Amino acid sequence: MNDIQIKAPHAPDGVLHKDDISAEELTLGGEFVTGVNYSLRLIQKRAGLLFGTDALLLAAFVRGGVHADAAEFGSGSGIVSLLCAVRRKIPRIYAREVQPDYPELTRRNVKLNNLADIIEPVCTDARDFRREVDAVFTNPPYMTVSSGKRNDDDGKYAARHELHGDILDFCRAAARVIRFGGSFYAVYRTDRLCDLVCAMRESGIEPKRIIMTANDVSAQFSMALVEGRRGGRPSLFTPGALFLYDYSSGERRMTDDMRYIYENGEFGERFRLK
Repeated sequence: MNDIQIKAPHAPDGVLHKDDISAEELTLGGEFVTGVNYSLRLIQKRAGLLFGTDALLLAAFVRGGVHADAAEFGSGSGIVSLLCAVRRKIPRIYAREVQPDYPELTRRNVKLNNLADIIEPVCTDARDFRREVDAVFTNPPYMTVSSGKRNDDDGKYAARHELHGDILDFCRAAARVIRFGGSFYAVYRTDRLCDLVCAMRESGIEPKRIIMTANDVSAQFSMALVEGRRGGRPSLFTPGALFLYDYSSGERRMTDDMRYIYENGEFGERFRLK
């Protein structure tokens, strides 16, 4: 995916330094702390997948004020749940991650940002989660086991490849726990968009909104954001594409749409499901 490090307005170089004692106390070897949007501080593993555009967009894509609780499947460092929580989009979030090191990392990130009243991280396979929720959001592995190169880091390899279930498994697991009429949100690579949409419909989650994204107007679409509704009727909303950057001036600058997302933590009016 198109991973671009997002730097916080309050931390010009994107990194909180060692004079932040509370962050130091929670950071282990091989980790570092980054300042991200809305004054969040994020502990990340140097060898793991880093916070990028896909996570930022997924958190903005989740509709706020309409869900009492939600689960994140494959929560990694917890960044998507953290972004949703700090904007008070969802009162209660169950962050579920199968890789043992990451729920513990999420727990420290939750503590660092004082969000323990909203986020509950647990190490579990998404397929074993049984609590009913209003919504599930996920940035699932987007490569089959047989595709791509083998990462040296096992965690990074598992985050990108379908070692713990394919996209149909993710959708079926979501459908089992989402209350009737509840929502499913996913960010996925466009070359596998058909797999995602087919898996959603097969699981009883009807696709309701799709937004295609590209780096700029000259680039191919690289990511798709898809919202579905459990038990929904066929009716698909497809607003215009989201372009992240504009190079027409000779310099790279955020498009107005992307800047709105960056500053507000949600998509602009033209992208919203009516």
